Order: sequence, then C-alpha cells, then structure tokens
Amino acid sequence: MSFLRLNILQSRGYVPGEQPTDPAVIKLNTNESPYPPPPPLFHVLPALSSRHLPPYPSPSGQAFREAAARIHGHRITPSHILPFNGGDELLSVAIRAAATENDTVAYLEPSYSLYPVLTELHGAKPLTLHYEITDSSSSQPSQWRLPADIARTRAAILLIVNPNAPSGHLESLSTLETIATTFPGLLVIDEAYVDFAPTSALSLVNKYPNILLLRTMSKGYGLAGLRFGYAIAQPTLLREIEKVRDSYAVDAVSIAVAAAAIEDQTYAQSTWEKVKSERARVAQALQALGFTLPISHSNFVLARVPPSLTGQRLYEELKARHILVRWWDLPRIADKVRITIGTPEQNNRLLTALQEIIPTSPKQ
Repeated sequence: MSFLRLNILQSRGYVPGEQPTDPAVIKLNTNESPYPPPPPLFHVLPALSSRHLPPYPSPSGQAFREAAARIHGHRITPSHILPFNGGDELLSVAIRAAATENDTVAYLEPSYSLYPVLTELHGAKPLTLHYEITDSSSSQPSQWRLPADIARTRAAILLIVNPNAPSGHLESLSTLETIATTFPGLLVIDEAYVDFAPTSALSLVNKYPNILLLRTMSKGYGLAGLRFGYAIAQPTLLREIEKVRDSYAVDAVSIAVAAAAIEDQTYAQSTWEKVKSERARVAQALQALGFTLPISHSNFVLARVPPSLTGQRLYEELKARHILVRWWDLPRIADKVRITIGTPEQNNRLLTALQEIIPTSPKQ
C-alpha cells in the first residue's frame, strides 16, 4: 500500500486486552471498575429527549467542565478542564500539539504500551527511558525508580503515567515538581489510576504551565464503555491544545453522563475504598502463595510468579479456568502477570484457582 505513510505500515499498532464474549469469564485483564456506575446516571439517560440530539453538543463540554471544576478544588476552574473521547485521544492530541516529525517523544519502560504506538503513528522520534527495577528474591516488594537524570531529558514531550501501569508504583509530588521545573517540554502526567492513590499532581497545575494532567472516567467511575477522558492544565495551554482536538469532540450523551458520574463523589469514593481494601487482601494472599509484587496504588497488582511457574504458563492456566489476567512477552515483565482487582467474589475465584495451579506446578 504505497499510498500510505511508511511509519503507519511499519507500526504494529496497539494490542488491547482480550474482550471475552462469554459472560462466565472473569475479566481481570483490562483494569475496568468491577462496580456499576453511580445510580443517578441512569436517571440522566431517560431525561435526554429528542431535542438534545439534533444540535451539535457543546464544543467544550461545558456541563462536564463545570461539574469537574466543582469537584477538584485547588483553584481549578472550568477553563482548566477539557474533555476528550477517552484518555487515549488526549494522548494523541498532546503528541500532535507538541511534537513534529523531527521532535522526540520520551516515555518510560515498562509503561503504557500505547505511548510508543502513538509516537510511531505521528512520525515522531521515540526516546525510551528505563525504570530502575529491583526485584527482590525474598518476600519484600520490588522497587521501581525513575532514572536519576529524567528531568534533564531533551524531548518535546515527556509522558509519565502515575501511578504507573503496569506496576502501580506512585511517584512523589516532589519528584514530579522537580521534573516540571527542569524539563523544557510538555510534561504529561497520566493520572488514569489516580482515584486509587493517596496523592495526585493536581496541586502542581497552577504552578507550572508545562504540566498537562490526564484523567479518565474509565477506571474509577465504571464508564470504560463510554470513552470519556479529560485534561487538566492551565487555561492558556488548553486553548492551544483545543486547536488540535476534533471539533465537537465529545457527544452530548457522554457529556451528560460523565457530568452526573463525577458529581456523585459519595458513590464513586465508596467503590474506590472497596477496590483498595480488596487490593490489600489480594496482595497479601498472593504473597502467601509465593508471588512477589511492588506496592500498588492502582486498581491492579503486578505479580511476579513463583519460581515453579512462568508468566505465560500462569496466564494460560487461569484462562483455561475462565479467568483472564494480562501477560506480556516483553523484557523485564515476562515473568509477571497484571491482575485487575475485582469484586470479592471474583477475587475469591482467582485465589482458589491459584491454589489449584501452584501446588501442581513442577518443582525446580
């Protein structure tokens, strides 16, 4: 297909997690919320009458911007917020806005596997920075650290997912602030999993004009099927970013539903607390079974399998029992599986399956 760009033809594309059609499968591989969206949301949908759909939606998604600003505090106003069709669209727009084909896009490894794909598709130059990972051979958690010189990275844009995926590791605010102070380009802090973490970089937004926060309604609000994300940044930055975004980027139904979901903080936070409680229980149970894992501040854990198994073998054994987890045949994480925290019932089935699998594994 010579009529297509060479970088498109050479790209392998993003490989999403498996999406089973069998309702009997326990899906612990793509970090969706195990709980339904807040009940008020279901009153919003019937209220959308025929008069809402013929006209174009609000270009800026104003109803959602106002709802989100009321929730976030930290002197965040509606003009600090801009919605997108999922966080992935925001990432694509940020790269298009900040990097030409002659510019560099920097990102961490291991990290969100869409980052290098988007860099390839936009024709920018990739710069892979490597986490320093100390995998303990004992029951102590592995340690993940950013490279010491990351703030001196020379790139048009630097992408940091915090808490990290796939590890759940959380960088401190002081570290992120040091990077924002020194790094000369656009710093995208991907906070897709921040609802399950004790801190966020929200307080840095009004201090640093080069910070762009990514938030999503997919993980903490049970709206992965809606595809709704949003940016938080200084208004001057968002006005420039908005030039790159599609016109009428977010539809009227999504704006109304996302606004209702984010305003019901009592319900949302109750589900986050359930996930965090189950995260602690599952992590403790995995350690008792011989797994080692870093401390996670997300809605998943990254577990290094016991010596008697391989990551691929465990993934296949669980899949045969109708339980999906995520495994990558990639350097430094091939001996690990990422497990989304489900409901207590789902987690119990996972742990029971693991107890069946591990004792029958061949001894080394």
